[in-house]
Amino acid sequence: MKNSIKKIAVLTSGGDSPGMNAAIRAVVRSCVYHDVTCIGVFRGYQGLIEGDFTPLDARSVKNIINRGGTFLKSARSEEFRTKKGREKAYSHLKEQGIDALVTIGGDGTFTGAITFNKEFDFPIVGIPGTIDNDINGTDYTIGYDTALNTVVEAIDKIRDTAISHSRLFLVEVMGRDAGDIALNAGIGAGAEEILIPELNMGKERLLASLKRSKKSGKSSSIVVVSEGDQIGKNIFGLGSLYTRKPRRV
Repeated sequence: MKNSIKKIAVLTSGGDSPGMNAAIRAVVRSCVYHDVTCIGVFRGYQGLIEGDFTPLDARSVKNIINRGGTFLKSARSEEFRTKKGREKAYSHLKEQGIDALVTIGGDGTFTGAITFNKEFDFPIVGIPGTIDNDINGTDYTIGYDTALNTVVEAIDKIRDTAISHSRLFLVEVMGRDAGDIALNAGIGAGAEEILIPELNMGKERLLASLKRSKKSGKSSSIVVVSEGDQIGKNIFGLGSLYTRKPRRV
């Protein structure tokens, strides 16, 4: 396999995450070291379908290691979900003489890569790049640590206002199917309650907990809500526990 791969493509797909540019740089520089041609694919799987390619070398990836996002751009491709779309992508790869593909992204990116590999027996390596930290087989995905620290910093600032105005703040964070950001940011920032999609503890338990906090003398509370949590979709009226005019964050 090593001797047969002389040209690879690299793409970033789905939501962007801090560190994607550093991952692209590592792929390109590894290719240079091993004398393998590297091709960048713009806009993820959609760029693969449209043949939006560009050659990459060591100079192409200079000064990007400290930049957020991805200079190869990213996109979600509905067309790639179809067999016809994947066939277009495969034909462009073969036309360019590309032997293997490196995909940098999250759950959707990996799902697409697995499907593509099974259909065309095309070599693919996946690099987990998602702030949600929802990829099995890795402790921390690229971008997760940065997202976590950003949330903790934001909650620290929100708490100042919550205390000043004696209010309950509901802070919604990313995490459709994984509550890693909410759980660890909530612990790190000292939130009174944390709602995650993996565990439904019930609205009544949440209300009872907040009422206990208020009775104990707390004049404000922070609740961190993962975007995928079902309870969180219906609790924004809880601000009435503290003020007559509840606020959303």
